[in-house]
Amino acid sequence: MSTNPTSSVASSFLNDLKTRTADSHKKLEELPVSMSIMSPDMKIDEYAKYLNLMHDVHQDTEETIFPLFANKIDDLEQRRKKQLIEADLSFLNYELTPFETVFKTKEISVPFALGILYVVEGSTLGGRFILKNVSKVPQLSGDKGVSYFNGYGEKTGSFWKTFLSFLSEYEQENNCGDAIIEGAVFAFDSIYNHFESR
Repeated sequence: MSTNPTSSVASSFLNDLKTRTADSHKKLEELPVSMSIMSPDMKIDEYAKYLNLMHDVHQDTEETIFPLFANKIDDLEQRRKKQLIEADLSFLNYELTPFETVFKTKEISVPFALGILYVVEGSTLGGRFILKNVSKVPQLSGDKGVSYFNGYGEKTGSFWKTFLSFLSEYEQENNCGDAIIEGAVFAFDSIYNHFESR
């Protein structure tokens, strides 16, 4: 049986990335606003607040991070989520709050930005689990108001794998694992600060 050294290096980096971001990830998930949408008795107000906060995250990502990958990630345009949140809030008759920058940093290198994108794309995968909970609310039991958490629908898993493949290849070609991890930790911490301040 032959082993592919390239894929083992890639999975080693991805494991390292997951391990070194675990504390920041856990801290974010334990915030009251994050926990509220997983509560069995979630309120629509809490749901709308969460969507509002995530709208800032996606707007910042699409305006600041996406341009760095315009010619690198083929399906980048399909990964836009801001309009999904806007549709959900519109369905619920909630107004968006004024935009606030989430990723407060001047210089963003491509590897650092890739770390941020890893966190934002990962939230789409996590959204599929959240969808199961929010769909129990009568107002959200159809397909309206949940387009954001529906992510890429049945293709969510394959979109995630495609992204991880790009991430691993980029890291191997550019030997920039530490910068990617730094960007991912920064993203988790920035989203945490954004959530906590609102």
